[in-house]
Amino acid sequence: MKTIKLLIAFILITLTTAFSIKPIVAGYKVGDVATDFKLKNTDGTMVSLADYQDAKGYLVIFTCNTCPYAMKYEERIIALDKKYKERGVPVVAIMPNNVDVKPGDSFENMQKRANEKGFTFPYLIDENQEIYPQYGATRTPHVYLLEKTTKGNIVRYIGAIDDNYQDESQVEERFVENAVDAMLSGKEVPIKTTKAIGCSIKA
Repeated sequence: MKTIKLLIAFILITLTTAFSIKPIVAGYKVGDVATDFKLKNTDGTMVSLADYQDAKGYLVIFTCNTCPYAMKYEERIIALDKKYKERGVPVVAIMPNNVDVKPGDSFENMQKRANEKGFTFPYLIDENQEIYPQYGATRTPHVYLLEKTTKGNIVRYIGAIDDNYQDESQVEERFVENAVDAMLSGKEVPIKTTKAIGCSIKA
């Protein structure tokens, strides 16, 4: 009798766990149309892609304060914004982590980081963790190049910024720069996807 009760309890726990797991969202693929979002910036304003009326595209970059990989790329992200914002492709950075799991990524710490590093781009918090699953982001940093078209914001590149997170001077392939340059020239993006190297996003 005791064995049967234990078996029933085990089955109930298994079923409850199975149905409480969030469905896995594949996220966007190259060629998909990305929906807009409205998230809080470190200056307290709400920011969406639609705010950039003259944009030709966007570099949506999922990043954070605490990941060593993300920290290694901060200067390069600032440089990307400086280089391409004038050409109509601004950086829009999003912090996707659960701040209960990663207190170092709290909104207050995001504000401090943005001020300390002199971020020239919006640094938004995905407070309800709704946007990064839509995109399919799994790492920090994880880049999505979007092209603004009459059909919507079309994904043109997904992946890493370049091929050497440790040492910028040793970079051989600048994936994001090559993708943006091709897009702005009306050419096919040469490498459309790469593996994002970084810390896993904390749900």
